[in-house]
Amino acid sequence: MAIQRALISVSDKTNLVPFVKELVSMGVQVISTGGTKSLLEKEGLQVLGVSEVTGFPEIMDGRVKTLHPSIHGGLLAVRSNTGHMSQLAENSIETIDLVVVNLYPFKETISKNSVTDEEAIENIDIGGPSMLRAAAKNYRDVTVVADPEDYPAVLQQIRENGDVSEEMKLMLSAKVFRHTAAYDALIAEYMTNLAKEESPESITVTYEKQQSLRYGENPHQKATFYRTPLKTSGSLVEAKQLHGKELSYNNIRDADAAVAIVSEFNEPAAVAVKHMNPCGVGTGEDIFTAYSLAYEADPTSIFGGIVALNREVDYKTAEKLHEIFLEIIIAPGFTDEAMSLLSQKKNIRLLSLEINGKGSSQKQLTSVQGGLLIQEEDSLTLEGIDVMVPTKREPSEEEWKDLKLAWRVVKHVKSNAIVLAKNEMTIGIGAGQMNRVGAAKIAIEQAAEKGQGSALASDAFFPMSDTVEAAAKAGVTAIIQPGGSIRDDESIRMADEYGITMVFTGVRHFKH
Repeated sequence: MAIQRALISVSDKTNLVPFVKELVSMGVQVISTGGTKSLLEKEGLQVLGVSEVTGFPEIMDGRVKTLHPSIHGGLLAVRSNTGHMSQLAENSIETIDLVVVNLYPFKETISKNSVTDEEAIENIDIGGPSMLRAAAKNYRDVTVVADPEDYPAVLQQIRENGDVSEEMKLMLSAKVFRHTAAYDALIAEYMTNLAKEESPESITVTYEKQQSLRYGENPHQKATFYRTPLKTSGSLVEAKQLHGKELSYNNIRDADAAVAIVSEFNEPAAVAVKHMNPCGVGTGEDIFTAYSLAYEADPTSIFGGIVALNREVDYKTAEKLHEIFLEIIIAPGFTDEAMSLLSQKKNIRLLSLEINGKGSSQKQLTSVQGGLLIQEEDSLTLEGIDVMVPTKREPSEEEWKDLKLAWRVVKHVKSNAIVLAKNEMTIGIGAGQMNRVGAAKIAIEQAAEKGQGSALASDAFFPMSDTVEAAAKAGVTAIIQPGGSIRDDESIRMADEYGITMVFTGVRHFKH
């Protein structure tokens, strides 16, 4: 059945005029509303107003205009159902064959810094989703278009066949339901936050496609990268790729981990990551010094890793980065000379991203079989807690610097986690072990002679004093840990025996 009548009402008017002009040239009658109608008439197109169809004026500042049987009857009537068609005839309702609707810009509205709740709520579309859903439900008889990107394909089919194939109608219907679901998910999130509901009875999340990936964690796994609809400052999804191959699934996860760690620092800092664990972290007066220390922390593991820096990469730093194979370098920017040098390597990925130095405050979503876990990000800093020193000796100024660095890093290391730091760099990292002393032994072995005079951070308390003893024998002079074990006294006595200063934070940093 040829398309004869189209209902068109859009907020996004991209490519609308040429699309409608061609519909009209093919004899399609156009019904429209408000600003869309005005635009089309200004272009010399003959358009029928919705009020002319319904016999009822737009009211309440346009809040009520399309919610009428003359519209929804024309959309929902099943053409092969004689009862439906006779009821249309009895009520002088004509069918609508094509619906072109996109919605009030709710996402764009709430993305503005100064948006008020009243403005956000006024941009919740009611009639638009109703028309889209009605048309999408009746897709066998009605073609529904919500995305201007689909205009050319729809026009081509109408041009060639007078109608759109059922296969394409189904595809467009599914797209519309995804579109309205995403729209409603954003509204639900906004209203839930407005109502200060922290743990609602249900939750709907929505993401937009960023890119298709060649494969997932392994070559036999399919994968796609999605992003949140709203801008997330300092997030990897906001990064601009300046050079190199497409990012892979593992690249994205490792890069995300690197960005999270380097965001802990306001001073110049560099982070090297392998398999989502830091292998080297350095800070300094400038970014060259910071990267040099991150490299020195573990010159073996950094090979083939991801490096994130929180300052622009200059030529001197680029020369040092250029010495080894790296998968990705992420920084707020690159000087022209640095870019010219680093881009000589064809496959290295260079990403520019403004690192905000604040860490993340988003909710963290983790999938489990048949479910989803949601929690706050671990964004707590030492400045936000009260610490205590239960040992006889207080940390010196230099020890405090090392303790703070180790504590910033340890929360990003897979549990059980131990980090050793000294002189603005990590010197040993023990990750993902089944017992704490095992993680400590790995970190201590990596540090070797550098361990003398170092600081140790633990992501959770010591269940017994063996970790303190191992640290003492390696030359560690300062420890930071949550405390809270029923055997804390044993660890404190062991620390005092070896002259170690120990800080209790009262905060655990498990990362599973």
